[in-house]
Amino acid sequence: MILKVAIFDYGVGNIFSLKNSLEQNGAQVDVITSLNKSKEYSGLLLPGVGNFDPAIRGIRDYSSIDFKDYVAQNIPVLGICLGMEMFFERSEEGKEKGLNVIDGEVVLLPNTMKIPHMGWNSLKIKRQSTFLEGVDDDSWVYFVHSYRVKPQSPEVVVADTDYGIKVPAIIEQKNFIGTQFHPEKSGKVGSVMLRNFLSECQK
Repeated sequence: MILKVAIFDYGVGNIFSLKNSLEQNGAQVDVITSLNKSKEYSGLLLPGVGNFDPAIRGIRDYSSIDFKDYVAQNIPVLGICLGMEMFFERSEEGKEKGLNVIDGEVVLLPNTMKIPHMGWNSLKIKRQSTFLEGVDDDSWVYFVHSYRVKPQSPEVVVADTDYGIKVPAIIEQKNFIGTQFHPEKSGKVGSVMLRNFLSECQK
């Protein structure tokens, strides 16, 4: 049986590398611009390109089904960078309400840092997750971002990274997994994570 997953395209950036990484790990990948064909896919990815408000509007305004209704069937959802930030209630980057599936907010990185933050940083694993099977503590992954998430509950943080302040790097709650970094740009480590996500989609 072929595993079909969907990448939501907000219409604002290049998602080729993510699509290519998923296909290399055996998935059939469709790029979608609405949530109207919900039952066709075993997993959904919200990519890490674009800005908060246009991306939220892209999901909200072009779908006949509400995002919360779409994910109510417990379809695994992977949010990458901006995609993860949209899981939360609000962001300092925009005025639109977030998807509000995880309590908390998104704030600008401290002005003591070079923004956007770009580069490789190591992960500190806080708790076990199937998403991290085969991934060692202190593995290096690639970040490009200006904002960080502040979850209301620390329990959702699976791993963080240290820029002088602790920044949540992976969050997980129910069927939602989010990465502040880009697994599709993080070499073998990122490929292992995407493969683990696809395994969750097969369950």
